[in-house]
Amino acid sequence: MSDAPDSVSAPLPDRDLAAIQRLGEAYQSLRAEMSKVIVGQGQVLEELLIAIFARGHCLLVGVPGLAKTLMIHTLADALNLSFSRVQFTPDLMPADITGTEVIQEDKATGLRQFKFLRGPIFANIVLADEINRTPPKTQAALLEAMQERQVTVGGERHRLPDPFFVLATQNPIEQEGTYPLPEAQLDRFMLNIAVDYPTEEEEVRIVELTTSTFKATVGKIFSGADILEFQEIVRRVPPAPYANEYAVRLARTTRRGRTESDEPDFIRDYVSWGAGPRASQYLMLAAKARAALHGKTFAGIDDIRAVAAPVLRHRIVTNFNAEADGLRPDDLINRLIETVPVNPSEAAQSGRIPPVFRPAGAR
Repeated sequence: MSDAPDSVSAPLPDRDLAAIQRLGEAYQSLRAEMSKVIVGQGQVLEELLIAIFARGHCLLVGVPGLAKTLMIHTLADALNLSFSRVQFTPDLMPADITGTEVIQEDKATGLRQFKFLRGPIFANIVLADEINRTPPKTQAALLEAMQERQVTVGGERHRLPDPFFVLATQNPIEQEGTYPLPEAQLDRFMLNIAVDYPTEEEEVRIVELTTSTFKATVGKIFSGADILEFQEIVRRVPPAPYANEYAVRLARTTRRGRTESDEPDFIRDYVSWGAGPRASQYLMLAAKARAALHGKTFAGIDDIRAVAAPVLRHRIVTNFNAEADGLRPDDLINRLIETVPVNPSEAAQSGRIPPVFRPAGAR
């Protein structure tokens, strides 16, 4: 199926077109710089940048030793952003993240007053390492920061630097002594990025680089001002025809008990709870960011399908039947992509007209 639109409303002005071209070129340069330190993981890098330019936060899930921490630190260097790492442990307190107030004495006057000492969250990129190893009270300390981009200590609000991103890691193997993130907190993360093992060729290259005296340095590709500019441009990228409707339909089809009569059997059999409206928003924002990274001037259906897994996999709660049959959320997402029609003509051929494509009087 061709992803080229017949027409796109509100095309981008020449200035934005030039900026998208510059972003695409910088993206290729960034991949080249990152490859000096990180071998492979191109898909992970792309999804990280999608979240950054869509102004979202990420959860990286993978076993130990896959260079998740190194990748995020290297990315912060290449983006020329301040970086802070917080190792989450069971004894970590909220003040250890946000900061605290201490009493200081003015030696000249003898007066004592409170002074706020900033915590590690005051950085452009905050790595929350093994976020599921700290109690819920400390996990919740990230919520205000992630959503409001500020922290409140002692009744006073402190703005976080802009741009600001929380990139959290999670180990899927060891679950003993951990505190799984509640669904409400998981929903705050725009993308759930799966970090997989490298290929054999990549692993040989990793051993070559890390067991020698070779030390690579990455160049500065972006600046904070560049990222803020590109974040605004990403939101102005127009969608292709039916792209918004397709994103909404993709998210809505994950929900059970809807009023629509065309609920897929595999959703009814294997899903307890589906994705909320935030998933529809993030599908389009991520698709726009992906399109801009690839130098495209519109967000098409292919872009939505490419970001469907990282957007939806942590928003679909499967039931016991799925576990018994060995099905993961990614398997259901692949079925959704094969099932959900793209436009009215495709829906008519399949015999199912989604409500978002029906005339208002026919709903």
